[in-house]
Amino acid sequence: MKLFPARKPYRKGYLAVGDGHELYYALYGNPNGTPVLYVHGGPGAGCGKQSYKYFNPKLFNILTVDQRGAGKSRPFASLKANTTQKLVQDLHKFLKFLKIKKTLVFGGSWGSCLSLCYAIKYPQTVLGMVLRGIYLGSHIENDYFLNGLARTHFPEVWERFVSFVPKGRNPAKFYWKMMNSKNVKIAYKYCKEWALYESNMLHLVYDPKKTAKECVGKWIVPLARFEAKYLMNDCFLPKDYILRNAHKIKHIPTSIVHGRYDFVCTPDIAYKLHKSLPKSKLFFVTAGHSMSDPAVRNALMREIHKMRKS
Repeated sequence: MKLFPARKPYRKGYLAVGDGHELYYALYGNPNGTPVLYVHGGPGAGCGKQSYKYFNPKLFNILTVDQRGAGKSRPFASLKANTTQKLVQDLHKFLKFLKIKKTLVFGGSWGSCLSLCYAIKYPQTVLGMVLRGIYLGSHIENDYFLNGLARTHFPEVWERFVSFVPKGRNPAKFYWKMMNSKNVKIAYKYCKEWALYESNMLHLVYDPKKTAKECVGKWIVPLARFEAKYLMNDCFLPKDYILRNAHKIKHIPTSIVHGRYDFVCTPDIAYKLHKSLPKSKLFFVTAGHSMSDPAVRNALMREIHKMRKS
């Protein structure tokens, strides 16, 4: 399936949510259509230019919002009062601001974790969920990423990542220190290497030259810093928070799309979520982690449009 064409938002602006943060939002499609909340990944990635293209603009009222410090939200790259709980509250404030009582939720990777946390907190506002690249924010998942357990399939990627770390130092903690260096060039260098580490494992087809060209620009700063902060703190969630509270959202229609060859968020996590939500549908597709991999994109678009009809 092809993404829908580019278009301008019918409304955009900033929403003050407290703690000095203002969220940038943009609304696309049909104001009278079925609401769908796009929950971006990262954390810190922002919605980007493709976010609204997964939905038929004639049928959906497409709600996009950049999380605290991400994308176009202000202040840029701010980690102040930036936790999962704060982001959940922000999404609720955003929907109340728009006077939307119920919405579909569409999120992937970190966005799947935040979507689930939001649904657990405010299940009465969620019509259904389409989730991709499942991430539950657990310690075991964060340890997998931070300690390079995917080096079984990407040994050269991990080798490059740790080559910038002195022997005997914890890679994540050292990167965190350097990414927050007062020396702008050093901070950017380590943010870029963090982004490269993840991005090189995203796609079904490994293309390091293409990835290197994509990992440029100011967006890699919040992405790297936010991911490091969240992962090192297990996303500020109690142990197994989502699975232990899955019973609160078992009634919500949920479609799960996950790449069979996802080495960023492993398929077993998607399976655990599916088993905790007996009425959910799980689709393993021939893809990696990225939602731009064709099999992932096709499944996501199919499921969100099917869910709207039902």
